[in-house]
Amino acid sequence: MYVVVAALVLTSAALVLLVLLHRGKGGGLSSMFGGGVSSNLSGSSVAEKNLDRITVVVGVFWLAGIIAFGVLLRTIMTA
Repeated sequence: MYVVVAALVLTSAALVLLVLLHRGKGGGLSSMFGGGVSSNLSGSSVAEKNLDRITVVVGVFWLAGIIAFGVLLRTIMTA
């Protein structure tokens, strides 16, 4: 139970930080870390694409943690 809660807290904090690092319409925190340098041929830089991938992976882990927490709570409540 505590492992699932700890995982949810960590993934939630990571998701908040990763979303804040994304570049919005006028730039964002990602431009401070080199995300502002992009190729003219592609829509975004390699750093931005990697940030997108990492955000999706952390989001999937967060969703799996939410589902596991719900199942765990349901089994505890019915026991």
